[in-house]
Amino acid sequence: MLLDPDVENDVAYELCQLVGRAILPYRRAGGTDPDGAGTAFFFQDSGGEYLLTADGVAGAAGDLGLRASVTEPVGPAPEVLPVTGWIRRPEVGVAVLPTTGLHAVAAAGGWAWRTQPVVDVVAADAAVIARIGAAPGSAFVLAHGLSAEGDRPLEVAIERVAGVGDEVRIGAGLPAGYVGAPVFGVEAAADGGTALHCLGLVLPGAESHPVATFDRIRAMLPAGGAA
Repeated sequence: MLLDPDVENDVAYELCQLVGRAILPYRRAGGTDPDGAGTAFFFQDSGGEYLLTADGVAGAAGDLGLRASVTEPVGPAPEVLPVTGWIRRPEVGVAVLPTTGLHAVAAAGGWAWRTQPVVDVVAADAAVIARIGAAPGSAFVLAHGLSAEGDRPLEVAIERVAGVGDEVRIGAGLPAGYVGAPVFGVEAAADGGTALHCLGLVLPGAESHPVATFDRIRAMLPAGGAA
């Protein structure tokens, strides 16, 4: 579904309010700019809570950037948190980390996570993915880009998404730091409005990017991800 530009801007703003604190900058250990920089995000379903990113950026370990808004109280949390233990699924292009350990580290340090996970009801199922056709539709990518100065601001890219063969693809190249970020799309709802879905996450690409879709991501999530 292709939205009017003014409506796209409204959707982008609302997404930042709803899930902005789910999204964090990540840097693969030993990665060089810009290939080592990506985005990770929290996802929660009935089985637990997980940190997700692209396998191509996860590596064996890396550093997760912590904005002040995603932890509480102010002060105790570090600016950068080392992350290890990714469950890597290169056949899907995704890396998963159950968040039990992340919450344990926070508790030991005297702080807690204050996040807004992408929840299962928003994540696209196989039927939603199957309805993505060749006609480009509005897509929204929430990511921590990588500026020339090395800063990692939270950004929203308004793009186009379409079905290409058996893939879902974003039809343009994305800036450094966007690999691993969640991709949101819209479709017409039964009540005449629009339904918002998290389609999946950005995989590496050049002039366009494949999306690891949530129907495939769900199938490889481990049980017991909750803290």
